[in-house]
Amino acid sequence: MKLYMAPRAPNPRRVQMFIAEKGIAGIEEIPVDLNAQAHKTPEFLAKSPLARVPVLELDDGRHLGETRAICTYLEGIAPTPNLMGEDFSARAFIEMTDRRVELYVMWPLASWVRHTHPGLAPLENPQFPDYGAAQKEVFIRNLGWLEEVLGRQAHVAGERFTIADITAFCGIEFAKVLKFRPGEAGFARVQAWRDRVAERPSAR
Repeated sequence: MKLYMAPRAPNPRRVQMFIAEKGIAGIEEIPVDLNAQAHKTPEFLAKSPLARVPVLELDDGRHLGETRAICTYLEGIAPTPNLMGEDFSARAFIEMTDRRVELYVMWPLASWVRHTHPGLAPLENPQFPDYGAAQKEVFIRNLGWLEEVLGRQAHVAGERFTIADITAFCGIEFAKVLKFRPGEAGFARVQAWRDRVAERPSAR
């Protein structure tokens, strides 16, 4: 299999971290230069019609896009260690939490970065700095939810490491491009959790 990814982008990193946690070997990584608009070439659009990374090329030639879908496939071919829930109830609650992180923490964070960081101008053209600043406030507010969650349990979706931790970690790490650190913003629990996750081999 081949994974089309972009270095430093959070969604490809989520898949890379998932693969590392699973210990899946033999997936070739193919970098896609987003700043050079390589994701908009006819060749890449044939694999990903909406010009998005990551994309997993399967051995049978099919192309699977969308981070969560790729991870679902990988969970199916490598069931252990389990990262998405061992029964329907666990899967539902882990997915709920993962989606909340993705939609309410990671998305406003990405909008803040994409609309305010000059290095992202080639990808977000035109940039709307006022919108980016507003999304920063949404991100900060919703990070308060995560701070509260981590006050009750060891990990984002419960007492063990799951895909929700991967999503949250890769999102928060992306905020480093704007020099954001959770602890410095008053989120001590998020910072402590982030530091623990950063020690995992998959995070490195």
